[in-house]
Amino acid sequence: MELTSAIEGTVVEPKPYVAQFRVVYLNKDLEQYLRFSKQYEDSLQVEYFDNKAGVLSALEENFPADIILAHTESGGIELLDTIRNSPGFGNIPFVLMVNNLTQDAIDLARQHHADDVFSVRFDDGDLLTRIRYFKKRQWYVASKASEKISAENTRTPFWKRAIDVVTTGTAVILLLPVFLLVALLIRLDSKGPVFYKSKRVGSGYKIFDLYKFRTMRTDADQLIRKMAALSMYNKNTEPAQQIETNGLCEECAAGNQCKSLLFHDGKQICEKLYHFQKDQKAAFMKFQNDPRITRFGQFLRNSSLDELPQLINILKGDMSLVGNRPLPLYEAEKMTTDDKILRFAGPAGLTGLWQVTKRGKGKADMSEEERTQLDITYAKEFSFKMDMQIILKTFPALLQSENV
Repeated sequence: MELTSAIEGTVVEPKPYVAQFRVVYLNKDLEQYLRFSKQYEDSLQVEYFDNKAGVLSALEENFPADIILAHTESGGIELLDTIRNSPGFGNIPFVLMVNNLTQDAIDLARQHHADDVFSVRFDDGDLLTRIRYFKKRQWYVASKASEKISAENTRTPFWKRAIDVVTTGTAVILLLPVFLLVALLIRLDSKGPVFYKSKRVGSGYKIFDLYKFRTMRTDADQLIRKMAALSMYNKNTEPAQQIETNGLCEECAAGNQCKSLLFHDGKQICEKLYHFQKDQKAAFMKFQNDPRITRFGQFLRNSSLDELPQLINILKGDMSLVGNRPLPLYEAEKMTTDDKILRFAGPAGLTGLWQVTKRGKGKADMSEEERTQLDITYAKEFSFKMDMQIILKTFPALLQSENV
């Protein structure tokens, strides 16, 4: 069942840019997640969440999701509505999961503008084929947008490129010991590459790899499965066995009575057993809520040192010190209309006009439309004087609490 119309005409098959598709998976039923991750472990990198807030937090941190899978009984509809009504999240492919694929479920998915709907068992269609289609659709949109913006002069002026090379080249040389030390600590802390790459759309709607230091484990999915084997959710664990004894712990069950019964969720349960289960669940949830972040990765994020490799992007010419924020593919996909695509006519950059304008006006936040209009203004009017003014205004902004 397809809710999205196929693209007409011939589309050139893009080369895959990652070994696996990245999936955000929302489902309160851990066992269903474990079954899903095992089923697709060779093809998908799955990030598990049991609540809507966790998903939104990950997306706000620019987690590069290729697709979102969300169960209707775990807040999937509410998450879908939030995604579709929040301009910053763009057009992330969204698939609803339901217990049974019925006509009512299909109608509900269409009503809320889901890209597709599957049964939670994924026995009613080819999920991987759909994900590949969604990625081809994004690349098709990107190629058309690139053609549309090609008439604009998107070349970086010599003076701007000279500033970028001199400043970032000097910074990289001075910070080389820091680069080497961070790289060494990342390798010692966990297995995996030193750098993390995610696709971004920059000047001229060209797609490039944005570099960061890796702050996440590469085996988080396997860790969750191993941890789950010890959790109260696994039927073979001690808590599950104890539950079968009519709400009594093993000690109380031996005497067939309990001196300290509690009423929980309308049932009687031994207080000792209740607290044991609670501790088991808390231990698992502590692991589950942040399984990706390494110990050193948390420090890199808090200190913003994970952003340093973007200096390499500037040296390569992918972006500039000053320019419009490079966007994830799913966010750039909605910026292809005539009134918005001009923001890609200007250089991409680490800092830009809307960031310092937000500070100058003391605004707690800025609408997506305001940001886009400031990006277009920069693309049309940027100059050496404007760049210097933005750089000088960026330094005091960095001293404030909010990110720019």
